[in-house]
Amino acid sequence: MKRDIVTLSAITALGLALLPTGVVAQQGTLKQQLVGAWTLVSCDNMLGSANAPYCVNPKGILILDASGQYAVMTFAGGRSNSTTEGTNAANFGTWSVNEADKTITRRFVGALSPANEGVAETKNSVSLAGDELKLVGQSSLPSGEVRVNSVYRRVK
Repeated sequence: MKRDIVTLSAITALGLALLPTGVVAQQGTLKQQLVGAWTLVSCDNMLGSANAPYCVNPKGILILDASGQYAVMTFAGGRSNSTTEGTNAANFGTWSVNEADKTITRRFVGALSPANEGVAETKNSVSLAGDELKLVGQSSLPSGEVRVNSVYRRVK
């Protein structure tokens, strides 16, 4: 009997170890499920009061690590040498999750836009379905208002 329990436990542990990391992660807290690298699939983001889309033909990555650090880069509509055109966004800092509200808050430590460094914070609603992550929200940043509606896919 005891040998059967030990054998069953060993088989279960081996089975869990062989599962893709995303399957095991989906069983944990929202924060645990968000940890990892995400590639930008699409976005319908707006920057500033002109309500002009800045997320045309987007490319980007969002990295959320287990220690609470993040980095995000978005290139959309082509590259330019100007950081004021709103086509490129990059920042890094700390992140936290409100499990009850299903929101993620990112606090900028460094940013492509110097006005956002050390003072900016974004809060977005999180929707997670398998390997698809949706972030939705609106934030007031020192560099202007931003509305976020982004879809990411987990990097495998």
